[in-house]
Amino acid sequence: MAIIVNLDVMMAKRKVSLNELSEKVGLTLANLSVLKTGKAKAIRFSTLDAICRALDCQPGDLLEFTSDPMEDDDE
Repeated sequence: MAIIVNLDVMMAKRKVSLNELSEKVGLTLANLSVLKTGKAKAIRFSTLDAICRALDCQPGDLLEFTSDPMEDDDE
């Protein structure tokens, strides 16, 4: 996938643990872990909003687009 989730980077910059973030945003550790590892297929805007508020950041700080050469070959 060409979208990279930088949740772990923002958590490290803000010195926030997974447990702390889980409590602040009301998500389970398992769901946050899926996001953190980049294995999520989707994210709700309400979840993104809660994470941005908790980490005092912008959505662009958490999500990054990169061109995937393998997908470009399929076209």
